[in-house]
Amino acid sequence: MSPLLTRRRVLLAAAAAGTASLSACVTRPNLTDMPPIVFVHGNGDTAGLWIATIWRFESNGWPRDRLHAIDVPYPLARDDDAKVQPGRSSTAEFTNHLAAEVKKVLAATGAAKVALVALSRGGYAVRNFIAYGGASVVSHAVLGGVPNHGVWANPGFLPGSEFNGAGPFLLKLNAPQGAGGNEVTPGVAWLTIRSDNNDKYAQPDGVWIGARGTPTNVSFDGPALKGAENVVIAGLDHRETALGAKAFAETYRFIAGKPPATLAIVPEARVVLNGIVSGLGLDNRQGSFATNLPLAGATVEVYATEPATGSRVGPAMHRTTVGADGRWGPFVADAAARYEFVIAAPGYATTHIYRSPFPRSSSIVSLHPERLADADRDATSLVTLSRPRGYFGVPRDRIALDGTSPPADIPRGVAGVSTVRLKLADTSPRAIVGEFNDERIVGRTWPVADNHVVLELTS
Repeated sequence: MSPLLTRRRVLLAAAAAGTASLSACVTRPNLTDMPPIVFVHGNGDTAGLWIATIWRFESNGWPRDRLHAIDVPYPLARDDDAKVQPGRSSTAEFTNHLAAEVKKVLAATGAAKVALVALSRGGYAVRNFIAYGGASVVSHAVLGGVPNHGVWANPGFLPGSEFNGAGPFLLKLNAPQGAGGNEVTPGVAWLTIRSDNNDKYAQPDGVWIGARGTPTNVSFDGPALKGAENVVIAGLDHRETALGAKAFAETYRFIAGKPPATLAIVPEARVVLNGIVSGLGLDNRQGSFATNLPLAGATVEVYATEPATGSRVGPAMHRTTVGADGRWGPFVADAAARYEFVIAAPGYATTHIYRSPFPRSSSIVSLHPERLADADRDATSLVTLSRPRGYFGVPRDRIALDGTSPPADIPRGVAGVSTVRLKLADTSPRAIVGEFNDERIVGRTWPVADNHVVLELTS
C-alpha cells in the first residue's frame, strides 16, 4: 500500500489568540460557499456535544439555519452488529437515521448537497451513507477520531462488533477502491483528523478495551484513510479531534476553502436556550444505558447562581414540565450569567447541573437526569465533574475538584476519562469547585438521598 497522504499540523495557542481580534470584522461568505453542515455524534453521545463547534461556525458567519446536529435515539453500538440488542443500534440503523436527517436538511435549506462532520462512531454512519447511495448529496466529509481501521483488529475478540477492524463491517467498508486502492468513496472531498498518540481508541495496547498488555493490531494512524486528506494534531484526545478548537480550524478550512477568521466564540446580545431532556434505558442484563429519547413528564427549573459560591440568586427564572417532544425551553438567558439546571423525573435522582455562561444561543442543550447507584448511597453528597467535549489528561491538563489536583481517579498518560466522581461525607451544604485549565465552575452540594450534582464543563 502506498503511503497515506498525511499532513502534520499543530495550531499554536498564540495563533488562536491572534485571530480572536478579527471577530468584529467577520464577513459572511456567499451562501453557495457555505453548504448546510450535519454534525454526527459518536457512541453513546448526543447532539449537545457540538454546541461549541456550532458557535465557532456561527462566529465566522455561517448561518445558524445551515448548522444541524442530529440525535440518534439509541446511540450505543451493539456488541454484535448483526444481533438485536436492547437499547443498542446497528450500523444500518444509525446510517438510516442519518440518511433521513440529511433528507430533512436538504428539503429545509433547498441545497443540493450537505457537508457531514462526524466524531468517532458517527464516522461509520457517514462513510456507510456515502458508500451506499449518499455520495450524490454530500460535498465534504470530515471524520474526527473515527476508528476507521477498528479499535482493535482481532477476529477472535467480539468478531461481529463494528469496532473490530477484522470484522465484516469494517473489512467491507475499507475494501480498496479503484486503481489507486483508495479507502474512500469517490466524488466527495474527505478529511480525517487524528491525534499523534493521545487518542484512547487508536492505541497499539488494549488497555482502553480492558485488555492491558494485549496488542490491538491497530496503530496511532488507525483513523487515517487512503485517498483522504489526513491531518495530525499533536496532543489531542479522542473527542478533541472533532470537538476542539484546533479541529474546528481544520474542519472550517476544509469546507470553506480558507482558514476561519477567529477561533473565539463571539458573544450574542440575546441568548435563547433550548434542547432535549433524555433519560436512561434499563435492561436486566446490562443495567442502565444511554438513550436520546425524550423524557416526557420530567420537570426542569433554571436558577441564576453566584459565581463565587454557587448559591441561587432569587427564584427560578424558568420552570417547565417536559412534553412528548422532550423540549425543556425556550429560556432567554443572560450571556454573562451562570446557571443551575434542576431536572427531576420519577425513577431518577433530582439532578443539579451547574454550567459556565452560555455566550450564544443554542437549541441543542441536552439535559440528562442521573440514577443513583447502590454503591454511592453511603455518601452524604455525590458530585461529578464532567467534560462532555473531551477527556481529562494528566499531566497535559490542570484539573481540580474540591481542591484536589489532580483528582486521584484520573490515570496518567493517554487522556481517556471524561468524568471525575467525588463522594463527600459533609452534612452541611457548601460550595463545591471544579476546575479545568481556564474554566472554573462553582456549585453546591445536595443530600445524596435524593440528589446528584454535576459540574458540567463547556471546554
